[in-house]
Amino acid sequence: MAKTWILDTETKGTGAHIAPLPRPNAVPPRERALDTVTLRRPERRAVRSEPARSPMFKVVDVMSAKVITEGVDARAAVEALGPMRSVHDAWVYVWVASSRRWRLLTFAEQRSLWRMRACVGAEAPAHDGA
Repeated sequence: MAKTWILDTETKGTGAHIAPLPRPNAVPPRERALDTVTLRRPERRAVRSEPARSPMFKVVDVMSAKVITEGVDARAAVEALGPMRSVHDAWVYVWVASSRRWRLLTFAEQRSLWRMRACVGAEAPAHDGA
């Protein structure tokens, strides 16, 4: 077995000598027992997940800032966009339950709803405004 050496500087004067490092209670490496460590994760609390609900929308007229419809599903929001001339005529918001706030849809999301107008209009029975 290899020895570990230390530089002993206790001597007075100019000299120092190298001495082997004393090892009290030295145990040969083959006889040493390995200690094992077992880690446990903390217990997780049971999280109740609410069933996914359909998103609620709010449609606001840009020119008058008047709320056209609020708290409706996607179909009703698309129907509210029916009389609009352009995708730029309305702001569409979606309700975010975690922050309890309305979030304005991005332009791409509003355009997707705008494109659905034709689909909803074809399924709904035609009625005149009289």
